[in-house]
Amino acid sequence: MPRRLLLVEGESDEVAVRALARRRPTDLAGAGVAVVAMGGVTNLGRHLDSVDDAELVAVLHDVRESPYVERTLARHQAIPTARFVCDLDLEDELIRSLGVPRVLEVIESAGDLGAWRTLTRQPFHRDRPEDQVLRRFLGTTSGRKARYARLLVGALDLDRVPRPLVDALTAVGASSLSPGESPLS
Repeated sequence: MPRRLLLVEGESDEVAVRALARRRPTDLAGAGVAVVAMGGVTNLGRHLDSVDDAELVAVLHDVRESPYVERTLARHQAIPTARFVCDLDLEDELIRSLGVPRVLEVIESAGDLGAWRTLTRQPFHRDRPEDQVLRRFLGTTSGRKARYARLLVGALDLDRVPRPLVDALTAVGASSLSPGESPLS
């Protein structure tokens, strides 16, 4: 087992972490770090139950999952853990870091502008803020969240990486950024 474990909620979170590590560049395996998508935060306990001798387990999760994560970590106090919280979720963090215009450029480059326009013309989405509609857009088609996790991380200026992502990678020793270096909170 690796010395350090970074547990993330799902596939798109794992894709984002690995994409950022490639851009840094950071050798996760060489740093003794395993990044594991849990298949949903409700699997956190099962993953913690299987930890043998990790020196640190970091958990990257959405803010709405905080009560569950806190309760689960309280039951596993013998395991050294750190937690990092995305305000709403990682997609929201990436959208805020890039800004709506840049995200729309990424969508256009990926050939999905037509699908985006179709979604924004639906009555429910017409008067909603664009960042909220973008979060919905990313989650509407199977595989889109993971695809855009890679694309959005690829479009980031490295000095604007969302703080929870920087802090999680730093905690497990897989980032050259210091936790305070990212200007985003």
